[in-house]
Amino acid sequence: MIFGSAAVTSLPLFRREARATLALAAPLALTQLIQMAMGFVDVVMIGRLGPDSMAAGVIATSVYFSLLLVCMGVVMAVNPMVSQAVGAKDEAMIGRSLRQGLWLATLLGVPLMLLLWHIEPVLGWTGQDPATSVLAGQYIRAILWGTLPHLWYAALRGFAEGLGRPRPILIVTIVAALANAGLNGVLMYGWLGGPALGVVGAGWSSAIVMGVLFLGLLLYVRLDRDFWHRAGLTHIRKPDPDALRDLFRLGWPIGISFGLEAGLFAVTTLLVGNIGTAALAAHQIAINAASVTFMVPLGVALATTVRVGQAAGAGDRAGAERAGWSGVAMGAAFMTLAALLFWLRPEWVVWVYLGTVTGDEVEVARFAAVLLGIAAVFQILDGVQATAAGALRGLKDTRAPMIVGAVAYWGIGFGSAVWMGFGLDLGAEGIWWGLTLGLGAAAVGLTLWFRWRVRQRGPFEQAGVEQQGEAEPVVALTPACRAPMTCSERNRACHALDS
Repeated sequence: MIFGSAAVTSLPLFRREARATLALAAPLALTQLIQMAMGFVDVVMIGRLGPDSMAAGVIATSVYFSLLLVCMGVVMAVNPMVSQAVGAKDEAMIGRSLRQGLWLATLLGVPLMLLLWHIEPVLGWTGQDPATSVLAGQYIRAILWGTLPHLWYAALRGFAEGLGRPRPILIVTIVAALANAGLNGVLMYGWLGGPALGVVGAGWSSAIVMGVLFLGLLLYVRLDRDFWHRAGLTHIRKPDPDALRDLFRLGWPIGISFGLEAGLFAVTTLLVGNIGTAALAAHQIAINAASVTFMVPLGVALATTVRVGQAAGAGDRAGAERAGWSGVAMGAAFMTLAALLFWLRPEWVVWVYLGTVTGDEVEVARFAAVLLGIAAVFQILDGVQATAAGALRGLKDTRAPMIVGAVAYWGIGFGSAVWMGFGLDLGAEGIWWGLTLGLGAAAVGLTLWFRWRVRQRGPFEQAGVEQQGEAEPVVALTPACRAPMTCSERNRACHALDS
């Protein structure tokens, strides 16, 4: 008895929940891996244009996607809103959440586009080479036209995820990935008589691909009768201030959490860069490898949000708890396998990035193998904290993960990284151990908070019922019978009062 009740810890129930979570998580994890592959293709193709284009591309994408990620995090509130509405069988709220999510995406995207249009002087103020700043600014002015479509896509994706329908997202992503490679060639290199715009062409290519993602998923929703009926997009006219406010309150902590985490890793890269080029190259190998494996628990986390949200919406307390712990266990299990690879065969991972090493690459390979050994511990903790945060989002608890992330990432993680890396003179290894401590603190804090939060009444008040098994429908009868009960309990109580 680990989590408190037989209904929660029953092995058959856990197996059933694990199968349901896995069925939802697999397409989402594959979607995340394909999206990361698209970024990898962009980097490789930009790299062939030369070091100047590569530098401009790295700066531009770092700035653009860091800001976009924060806005996407806010829009991601559509997922738990729809998930809980599905569990509560509130069809009106399902469509309303999507429609207001599209409005929220618009209200966030327009100011972001205006900011990005004038970002070039800011790049110059950071001390970048003037020519690089100009080229990066041109790239951003091209890619920013994909901002609104990508945020709209995020709202549609949250709607599909909340309904437990991840396959359309995967199909559209595969199409977009194929389009991305072809458009890069046409717009960057001039394939098929294209304009050969260089790194700026990569920006236009990415903007078009963002449009493909949105239009592709919108077309899928339009052609699927169930999707279209539940979306209610024919009724989208003007924002609903109350619903929009609720969505923003739920979403802004998610955006801040994403920004805190992304900012930590960006600053960490700068810290390692002060140590030396070999250390920075090794760091990039280790962090990229860890990012690839992280896509799987990220998919599990998205699925866990849905499963917990649907159970919470139905008032199924035990089901929500079971879904949360199942997701955490699956995330930790996969990352343990990845950790074993990093720990036992780091040379295999290094070979993927460097091939057969000679000369100066030997030092980079040796350094990368050391960091991958630390990443083995890092991986497991990262999987736990990501899925625990996903479980909390399913309960519509987004502020606690933000607070825990701020303390764990920037207080413990960043502070430890600086102290161990430079105070103790451990270099890149110390910085990585500091990051690991931060992730460990986040993993412990988020799992303990989920354990406490899922046992509180708050997340289940909407459904008006506390249950240990499958949710039973709740009905509203007379004002005298408003206590939280199942249908049969409520009927007996009201009969007794009436007589």
